[in-house]
Amino acid sequence: MFSSLLIGLREGLEAALVVGILVAFLVRTERTDRLRVLWIGVAAAIGVSLGVGALLEFTAANLSDAALEAFVGVTSLLTVAFVTTMVFWLQRTARHLKSDLEGHLRTALAAGPVAILVTAFVAVVREGIETALFLWSNVQTNGDSVSALVGGLIGIALAVVLGWAIYRGSVNLDLAKFFTVTGVLLIVIAAGVLTYGLHELAEAGWIAETAVAFDISSWYDEDSWYGALLKGIFGFRSEMLVLEVAAWFAYVVPVTWLFLRGIRKPAPAPKTPAVPVGA
Repeated sequence: MFSSLLIGLREGLEAALVVGILVAFLVRTERTDRLRVLWIGVAAAIGVSLGVGALLEFTAANLSDAALEAFVGVTSLLTVAFVTTMVFWLQRTARHLKSDLEGHLRTALAAGPVAILVTAFVAVVREGIETALFLWSNVQTNGDSVSALVGGLIGIALAVVLGWAIYRGSVNLDLAKFFTVTGVLLIVIAAGVLTYGLHELAEAGWIAETAVAFDISSWYDEDSWYGALLKGIFGFRSEMLVLEVAAWFAYVVPVTWLFLRGIRKPAPAPKTPAVPVGA
């Protein structure tokens, strides 16, 4: 539940902030007559995101066991690639995201209602699809669909409330620190999804590596509170392959390092040149 809650909160807040920027721009420029079209675009993006999740679930429910293992494995790897790309994309664009969105919406206002709808749809749908993929893959990794779904819904609900509070000026959240901390946590959760994907591909026979790194199932209870917590956050299981353990570290260490390295610090203020005596 915790990992799904975090995914829903992080991804939901990104989408909420995007919508808040677009709405605030229309209000500030006194174009509230276009708010209805903007919300239609947002609703369409949410609908597509739900459709992606439903399609994944429908496909998984109609596959044989062997095909399901391969499908989950491939989808998990694609999810990790997508999430990693989006984490770094947000890091690069966060500083000028507001100006970019406002520039696109300003152009759309001149082009007409359809352009506004498309602008809102495109701005939100990438966050929605990422959330659907990540939550679905996280459910497969942890195996408890009810808890994961509840956690994801709670996270999204909190994101909507928090996004509204930020828009209204009721909450002053340090977004840089929030996205840095949650970004690192998402990387760790994505590593767990990665190891599970590799595990499923090995079960499907797509990967020949079957050497077991450790097996502590005789005393380690995955269904306990600590087992669920470690599995939900780190993807840790009582039995893991050498390939899974190696892949976890090979992903987490360099990706986390690159992510933290890419966080820019404010440039120091330029020093005032000394004025020569007698000048």
